Amino acid sequence: MSRVQLALRVADLDASIEFYSRLFGARPAKRRPGYANFAVAEPPLKLVLLEGKPGQATVMDHLGVEVETTGEVTAATLRLSGEGLATSTEEDTACCYAVQDKVWVTGPGAEPWEVYVVKADADVLEKTADSACCAPATARTPETASAGPTTPACC
Repeated sequence: MSRVQLALRVADLDASIEFYSRLFGARPAKRRPGYANFAVAEPPLKLVLLEGKPGQATVMDHLGVEVETTGEVTAATLRLSGEGLATSTEEDTACCYAVQDKVWVTGPGAEPWEVYVVKADADVLEKTADSACCAPATARTPETASAGPTTPACC
């Protein structure tokens, strides 16, 4: 089963958890410092809350599609590249308290989208020296894909 991901940066994480728990009738599937996520069954949604700055309005951080296997990430990469979209891939990236494989594309309004699979739990919210988290700094075209990895920005 795939589900759409919506990642929001919120000023008050506790109040947001309370609100979205009531809205979706579900408690967070994962709660860590500065982070919470909901695995909502209906509608199929992965809601990620990232702690922002006090007093800041809630903003969209990034969007995504969670899939079940690395093979689905690979298939999405091939399909998106085949559609002429610039892609950026990451493997075994530790961020958002999970180890993930993912591919990124950027929409026409500069909105970052990821197709990703969660492979394991992790102890870090933000990127480590050899991984990236939450949004690509640049996306690659099929022509530049062999140039090596890009360095994404972190959530």
